[in-house]
Amino acid sequence: MPARLFLSSGDLVADRRFEFARDLQLKGDLPAAADLLEQAIELAPKFTSAWFTLGEIRRQLGQREAAIAAFRAAYDADPEDRHGASLRLMQLGAEAVRAMPSAYVQTLFDQYAPRFEAALVGDLDYRGPELLFKAVLAVRASAKKPAFFKRAIDLGCGTGLAAGAFAKNVDRFIGIDLSPRMIEKARATGLYAELEVDDMLQGISSKPDASAELILAADAMVYVADLAPVLAEAKRVLVPGGVLAFTTETHDGDGVIIGEGLRYAHAAACVRAAVGAAGLALTHLDNLSARNEDNSPAPGLVAVATRT
Repeated sequence: MPARLFLSSGDLVADRRFEFARDLQLKGDLPAAADLLEQAIELAPKFTSAWFTLGEIRRQLGQREAAIAAFRAAYDADPEDRHGASLRLMQLGAEAVRAMPSAYVQTLFDQYAPRFEAALVGDLDYRGPELLFKAVLAVRASAKKPAFFKRAIDLGCGTGLAAGAFAKNVDRFIGIDLSPRMIEKARATGLYAELEVDDMLQGISSKPDASAELILAADAMVYVADLAPVLAEAKRVLVPGGVLAFTTETHDGDGVIIGEGLRYAHAAACVRAAVGAAGLALTHLDNLSARNEDNSPAPGLVAVATRT
């Protein structure tokens, strides 16, 4: 993943103490790191990065209430929530699961863009686009229809990995991503006829009715808490017989949770319900992992739905 976000406090001494604390954290001396972070916060009470890192350390030490207090302070210091403090609060059960802050997603992927493909494919063995391609081929073969599409929309397109997997089967691709730096990388591939900087819901909501035969979301729904609005818009934008294919992470419980990697995990029943509520027919749902997490396959789902 990208380098940890750092937002300066504006106080040189506080910033130095933060850097020393990070060194101690990386070496495993968490209590000493926490002491230094508290010193930095005394010098700069609105030091977002120090509050967030202190929350992470308190969480690692099993100090739940102290972690919650630190994450709340980080959020108060930066209401845009570029660190994702609200996600940690959801994860700790201190707040209800809700939409991911857009500033967090954009900041994350703007940082990630320069080494995105190397990290995702090389380090995490990312295989989402290939899994989606195989699933779409299987669904179209079962329906006795060709797996060829005139117009496709790639939601959360990133650097263009999904478009690359489908390139020979699609005439015209539109890519939508919240990160301007990801869009720059996608543009360099030459795979897209159009590229837009926007979040997935707003981007697809701007598209005309029945204007796409295929909509893809590879490793993108993990940043969407409530699938229903995106799926409803996908149904509207698809032509009759059009296909929506997406991956998501999953878990054995109910509903939607925030996983350790700060991505949403949707229970299979939740995916089925969202697809049905959107008026789409679920034609494929398989338990397949699109990526690794901590050197093990992250539990995942590959879903294909059709507008009947």
